[in-house]
Parts: sequence; structure tokens; C-alpha cells
Amino acid sequence: MLQKLLFLSDEGYKGLKKAIAACVLTNFSIMAAFGIVINIINEVIRPFVLDEGNMNTQKILVYFLAGIVLAVLQGFIYMNEYNKTYFNAYSESEDTRLDIAEHIRKLPLSFFNRKNLSEITVNMMEDCTRIENALSHVIPQLIGNVISATLVCIMLAVYDWRMAAAVYITLPVTALFIFLTKKIQIRYGERHVKAKLRVSDQVHEYIDGIKVVKAFNLGGEKFAALDRAMHNFMKESIIFEGITGTIVTTAVVFLQTGIGIVVFTGTNLLLSGSIPIISYILFILISVKIYSPLVTVLTLSASLNYFMVATKRMQTLRNEKEMLGRSDINIENFDFKLENVSFAYNADEVISDFSAHIKQGEVTALVGPSGSGKSTISHLLARFWDVSRGRITLGGTDIKEIEPEKLMTYMSFVFQDVVLFNDSVYNNIKIGNINASKEEIIEAAKRARCHEFIMEMPEGYDTVIGENGGTLSGGERQRISIARAILKNAPVILLDEATSSLDPENEVEIQTALSELVKEKTVVVIAHRLRTVVNADQILVLKDGKLEESGTHEKLMEKNGLYRQLYQIQQESSEWKFR
Repeated sequence: MLQKLLFLSDEGYKGLKKAIAACVLTNFSIMAAFGIVINIINEVIRPFVLDEGNMNTQKILVYFLAGIVLAVLQGFIYMNEYNKTYFNAYSESEDTRLDIAEHIRKLPLSFFNRKNLSEITVNMMEDCTRIENALSHVIPQLIGNVISATLVCIMLAVYDWRMAAAVYITLPVTALFIFLTKKIQIRYGERHVKAKLRVSDQVHEYIDGIKVVKAFNLGGEKFAALDRAMHNFMKESIIFEGITGTIVTTAVVFLQTGIGIVVFTGTNLLLSGSIPIISYILFILISVKIYSPLVTVLTLSASLNYFMVATKRMQTLRNEKEMLGRSDINIENFDFKLENVSFAYNADEVISDFSAHIKQGEVTALVGPSGSGKSTISHLLARFWDVSRGRITLGGTDIKEIEPEKLMTYMSFVFQDVVLFNDSVYNNIKIGNINASKEEIIEAAKRARCHEFIMEMPEGYDTVIGENGGTLSGGERQRISIARAILKNAPVILLDEATSSLDPENEVEIQTALSELVKEKTVVVIAHRLRTVVNADQILVLKDGKLEESGTHEKLMEKNGLYRQLYQIQQESSEWKFR
């Protein structure tokens, strides 16, 4: 159960058990050192209390030497605990983050419509940090202290069960109090996490929209959303810390009243002659020391409850269903068939009863008004989502049966919104084919008409282009994206207005490069500017998620339908100018 709760691998679970054992060993070494001190005190005061002659200096010397040996051993014991807890925790944390990244990669895009970037980031970083902290600072110490305290309790009970009962009588009351307040701590912990997420969202939005913030003078007090989120987070933090702190402090007070009970019980037993004075003194000393690990347990319990909030969120993420399929399917024909396809975002249907045949070796254009479903159709073809009804086949095989990673090997993408990484130009192009040679990468860049501007950069192909290609123009970023697609050389190509960010001169060059790229391939183009697809083999015209009409440019113009209307509007708008 603990393994599932902490999302541990088999190796990580073994490491946790070793860490717990190491913490128990550390606690016993501390108890042993305390035992040596007690024995020395016992030997010193025995002659005075029991009038048994002189002190046994030889025995005291033996205890003293034993203490020195134990002090040296403790150095190794502490080192062992450090290795067993922290190394295991950080190693397991790394594996957990990579597992989550792998899991997220296999989730449908519908997941990302429901979750924002900040929440996913918190899952991968802060929640994993909570688990890491629990593995290194909480779980081993908490369980180790409980085991140590239990064993010491048993040993004390064997020595004198009455005094042992006095030492531990407050423990059940304290445990009950912690149990009864657990839901309160978790509830306020969840509120604290939600407040933190709202701050993260607002900070991300603020930074992402900094151009708008500056342009419309929305900084400072005028940016109320960020201010409210920060203020609410401060308030929730104070409330959370105040409540958990009060609960833990109260529990510690309950626990440490046991010292008074020990003194009271021991005094009565001493006066009645039931225990010797040495035992009485020793139990008082032990009770002061024994509560130290128990107080640690109480302190860690607050962290454990907050940790439960992180594990609950992590469990929710882990329960998201991955897109599955077979990886042993080999496709030889790359015709797409969409058969009565319907798709809904949550409850809103955006594609309804859509059927079409997209042939290999042809260019099929998806056109229509904004919001008609063009991008959704291309995402369904790539299986970013699964259809709600109907089916899509590639080469006669339902794409739901194909493992998403396998399906991606057949496809190249050029999106309207290009995503580049804060790395060199060379590595950004190489994403298209990580096994490509330098010559192949340069050739792809030349065909995408970006070799010349790359060579003008300070370090050529080794130039780092900044986050999301921030140092490049829109056209340059688009051409690097096209170079990726050319390098991948996949049989299916999905283009989302690939020339939208280019000036007329570069647009002609890119159209030429794309013409070379698409030969004998299945090409789907999302077109906003209809003049770019007049030569397409097939044009599918969408309206409100349905297929309104289809055919070549000439046939659609003859029909005098939606396509002709959109084309004429664009022709008229192309002549617009400032007066």
C-alpha cells in the first residue's frame, strides 16, 4: 500500500525500507548513547543513595570508553542513514518526474483542454518535490521513530510496567487528537494548494501577456487579478500554518504532560516502597528523552497530511487514461477515410457526421469560416484526440488500433504556431530526425529556404535561438519548422497554413520547397488564404463542423456555394488599403 501511495518503483520501495531500517538504527544508537550516560550517572549516585561503598571507577571508565566507540560508530550510522534516505529519495524523484512526463506525453489533447500549464507544472515539480521531501525527511523518520519508540516501550515495560505505562499513557490521547484533526489539516492544505495554483496561473498569465500589460498600462495596482491572487495566497498560507501549528503544538502539550504523570506515579511508588530511588530517577531521565522522537513524529505528521494533498493530486494525474494501441502494425497505404465522424469537446459537439476520403499522392485542403472545425479534423487525423463516434482509418486500419507513437512515425507537421526550443538551430531542425547527418540537416534547411539566414547568424547552425525562437522573425521560425518536416520525410504531411508568416518573396520559395516535399504523399492543408490551395486535388469545405461541399477549385466555383462566397470575399479584401 505504501508503495502505491508514494508511486514508488520496486527499487524505490526497497530503498525506502532500507531508509526506515537506517533511521531505526540511528535512533537506537542515540538511545544507546543515552543508556551509557544513564549507567554512568547510576554508578556515580549509587554509593550516595544506596550507601554501597565507593564508586566503581573501573566500570565508569568502561562506560566512558564504550561511549567513545559509540560516538565513532554513530558517524558511520548517520552517514548510512543519509545515503539510504536522501540518495534514494532524489533518485526516485527523478524517475517519478520522468514517468510523469512520459505519462503526460501519452495523454489525449482533451486532457490539456481541462488542465492549464500551471497545474501540470505544479504536478511535475512541486507535487514531486513533496513526495521527494516525504521520502527523504518524513516517511523514514516517522516510521523509524514509531518503531524505535515502540521497542523502547516494550523494554521499559519489562523493567517496570507501571512506570512504562506512565511514560506512554498520553500517547493514545495524542494519537486520537491527531486523527480527529486530520481532515481539518487536509482541507486547509487543499485550500492552500489551490491558492498557490491561482497565483501560479496569474503569474504565468502576467508574464505571458507582458506586451499587453505594458501596452495598456495594466501594471501595478491596476493588475487586480494578480494582486488578489497574491493576497489570497498570503491569507491561506497564514491560516494553514496557524491551524497546523496550533494542532501540532496542542498535540505536543498533550504528549509532554506525560512527564508530570511519570513524576507523580514514580513519587507515589517511591513513597510506598514499590520502586528504588535509582529506578525513579532513571525513569524521569528516560521520560524526558523518550518524548524527543515522539515530538518529531507529531511535527512530521503535519507534513504528512500536507503531503497527502500532493499524492491525491498525483493520483488524479496518474489515473488519466493514456491513448493506447498496437506498435506492431505496419501501414503501407496512406489513404485516410473518415466515416461518419463526430467529435465533442466535453459536451459541445464540434464535428458532426463528417465523412471524407483523403487519398495518398494528393493534396487535400480543409477550408471554411473560423470555428468550422478545420484544425479539429487535422488533430483527429493525427489522433491527438479520439473520435466520439464513427471512425478514421489509415490504409484500412482504424487509427484507434495504432499506438500513437507508431502513428506519429508516419506524419510530419507544420503548425501555424511554431514551437521552437531554447537550443541551437541545428538541434531544432534535427528534431525532425534525430538520426540525420549534418549534411541531411543542411540540405533540409536549404530546401526550406532557411540556410542563408542561418549562415548569417553569429555562430551559424550552432546559434542558440532563445526560448521559442525569440530571436527569430515569424517567417524564419516557420521555415525552420518546415525544415523539420522536410528532414522527417514522413508519408503523411499536415500543414496548418504553413506560409502564413512569410512575406510574398519567401512564400513563393516555400511553396516551391513544399511542392517537392509533398510528392506521392498524403497531404492535408488547413487553408485560411484560399488562393494558396486553388491547385489542391480536393478541397473540403466545412461549416459548423459539417462537410458543406467538396471538389476542386473550379468545380466549387461553379457551384456558387460557400466556397465561392469565401473566395470572393478574400479577393475583395486583398484590395483593401488605408485611405
